[in-house]
Amino acid sequence: MIPAMPASATTARQASVTALRFGRVAAMGAVAVLILFAGVWGSWGTAQHVMLTKGRERGTIRVTGCAEDVCSGPFAPASAGAGARARVEIARTVAVRKGRTYDVVVKPGSADVVRSGPAGVLYAWVPFGGALLLASVVVAGGMRWIRVAWALAGAGAALLTAAFVSL
Repeated sequence: MIPAMPASATTARQASVTALRFGRVAAMGAVAVLILFAGVWGSWGTAQHVMLTKGRERGTIRVTGCAEDVCSGPFAPASAGAGARARVEIARTVAVRKGRTYDVVVKPGSADVVRSGPAGVLYAWVPFGGALLLASVVVAGGMRWIRVAWALAGAGAALLTAAFVSL
């Protein structure tokens, strides 16, 4: 403390620094939670069909042709109540190749299918893995919680690596 400075000024300064620090942590925490929520939201659209398969049509697709965004082929049922279909569509990704057969689940009320099994579950949660990586940067830089940030980054990297290896 500077001798000419009154004690009340130092206390006020400490209070303002504490308030700003709390505000930064609260704001960056809200941003990190929003990023993680968006990742779950983006993943759940596909993950619900892959993870909650009870009562859904399950089977296989043999990819016979691919366009720009989708690949298609006949659907062979593997679950009770599922019917064979001449043509269903699956999103074209680097993991879908013409001539290969994949285990799939049919989205209700459509001719669209998504991959099932462990590979399908991991692939469905890829947006969440990216959100974990992005949130780790916010937590490390904005909140200064380095250990938590490393944990988030590790979980995101593990999820993305597992999805890459399984596909």
